[in-house]
Amino acid sequence: MTMNNIDNLLHESRRFPPSEVFAAGSAETRRLYEEAAADREGFWAKQAKELLHWHKPFTQTLDWTNPPFAKWFGDGELNVAYNCLDRHVLAGNGDRVALHWEGEPGDQRTITYAELTAEVKKAANLLAALGIGAGDRVAIYLPVVPEALIAMLAVARLGAIHSVVFGGFSAESLRARIDDAEAKLVITADGGYRKGKVFPLKAAVDAALTLTDKASSVTNVLVVKRGGNDVEWTHGRDLWWHDEIAQVDSEHTAKPFPAENPLFILYTSGTTGKPKGILHTSGGYLTQVAFSHRQVFDLKPETDVYWCTADVGWVTGHSYTVYGPLANGTTQVLYEGTPDTPHPGRWWELIQKYGVTTLYTAPTAIRTFMKLGRQIPQEFDLSSLRVLGSVGEPINPEAWIWYRDVIGGGETPVVDTWWQTETGAIMVSALPGVTTLKPGSAQVPLPGISIDIVTDDGTPVGKDEGGLLVVTEPWPAMLRGIWGDPERFKETYWEKFGDRYFAGDGARYDKDGDIWLMGRVDDVMNVSGHRLSTAEIESSLVAHPMVAEAAVVGASDETTGQAVVAFVITRASQADAAGKDDAAAVLRAHVTQQIGAIARPRQIFIVSELPKTRSGKIMRRLLRDVAEGREIGDTTTLADANVMTLISETLR
Repeated sequence: MTMNNIDNLLHESRRFPPSEVFAAGSAETRRLYEEAAADREGFWAKQAKELLHWHKPFTQTLDWTNPPFAKWFGDGELNVAYNCLDRHVLAGNGDRVALHWEGEPGDQRTITYAELTAEVKKAANLLAALGIGAGDRVAIYLPVVPEALIAMLAVARLGAIHSVVFGGFSAESLRARIDDAEAKLVITADGGYRKGKVFPLKAAVDAALTLTDKASSVTNVLVVKRGGNDVEWTHGRDLWWHDEIAQVDSEHTAKPFPAENPLFILYTSGTTGKPKGILHTSGGYLTQVAFSHRQVFDLKPETDVYWCTADVGWVTGHSYTVYGPLANGTTQVLYEGTPDTPHPGRWWELIQKYGVTTLYTAPTAIRTFMKLGRQIPQEFDLSSLRVLGSVGEPINPEAWIWYRDVIGGGETPVVDTWWQTETGAIMVSALPGVTTLKPGSAQVPLPGISIDIVTDDGTPVGKDEGGLLVVTEPWPAMLRGIWGDPERFKETYWEKFGDRYFAGDGARYDKDGDIWLMGRVDDVMNVSGHRLSTAEIESSLVAHPMVAEAAVVGASDETTGQAVVAFVITRASQADAAGKDDAAAVLRAHVTQQIGAIARPRQIFIVSELPKTRSGKIMRRLLRDVAEGREIGDTTTLADANVMTLISETLR
């Protein structure tokens, strides 16, 4: 999108000043910025003491003597599960609802903090009986059911390390993660519900353990009965969760562990093709996720009903479904299924049913709802919403405004958040009541976070300039390394600038100094020597009324080095207005007018779907394969593997 078009949208954003609802809290938030600027380490020490219970108080805030390996609150001790559960019950909040869970078929469970604490205590006793102790790794491969949270918290309670693997990953992907972490136990389910059908999980575990060359590391497989589907059974290894949990004691004392005790490994894609096991520890991580959850969403634990739609298999689910909300004693909604099952208004129905006050979701989901039309959410009462959040990728201004106007009733603030698996917690975000909201801009670093945008040689850029996003000072929730590979950790994140963490994302400052994310650097194309952001071209395409969703990739070109190739889904109301060739020509001209001839797509393909993971991220790697005429690569992470077949048939 050109600067003129962005300026037009920002002119419209005068409709989005800080809401009066948040005025009382804005002075307090500004004070936090002042405290953090005056003494960053002292600021984080204060947050850790106020937000968490420490069995042994820390005396040292940050140890940065061996960069890039940080230690936060290193001589302190705490128990992560105790902070998420026991202390709320002891404070008299045991009757507060922790989870309103809905299964895709419509079954439901409401679980209080007292009940969740009791379940986690029993699960901890069960895992201990199976030989799990501090430092052991446990692989969790479950649908979005309460047992997923219970298992994660039980592992944390014992000082062990969980590796949650998204339920849509294949047996081979699961095998690689089990092998790398040398997991001792796998917790899975017979199956789970997705799009009205039961998808098997236990079968993938069986296949993974057949494939693995370290099968001896796994001593047991705990199986939650969810789908009711038939499963193979290995006697002596496989155990039903419900049978085993019924036999253990309900009392368990949470023991303290050092603040730097590892909490979880979460695998993310690497440029080499081998997944990276991102390692997070306890005290610093829990401090920052609790703080950011409280501040970014203007949390009122006594009255808010919060819903983060992310699967627990992703870092957003770890930080803002499990650890942040529970550390803050929040009531939240948990939903097993997809947004369009059993009907396209399912999300809005749940918001109405539970009186959800805060919704945190991905731009891809928002654009999908835009495609379906505003008439669907308008059938439901969404007036309980007071904060809307966006996560996972840059949100284009048009989607931001639609989210605000249609879902938020034109008044609810939208906080666009930037962070990564590696950062552990939100780093950049608009703040309700503090920042004058700008559609599409993540805006400002949180208090205590030091961000800069620099050129390739590390020189800071000025206003109205773009470059590479870096974090210039250590932060509490930062990754502590790549599991088993410290050299890869240093090479991947610190080699380019030495003393600064390179996020891998491009960004720019606007004329006010606010931050706009431009997507991954590897999603930036070099066309005839000009750097073009795929996100910018996608935003331009989506701005056209014909387009519901778009994905742009750079394809090899003998003349220009790379050429722009776009895959576009048209709106249902516009689909018959023009043929595919005419629509493509109109859109190419539109991009030319919006950005310039250099950004005009070489090809625009009109498709019915885009390849997405279940978390909603578009798999541009697969689209690049199509654009360059290569054999399509691994599709195991897609929510629907048939999408690539449909795209290929469409383009024939």
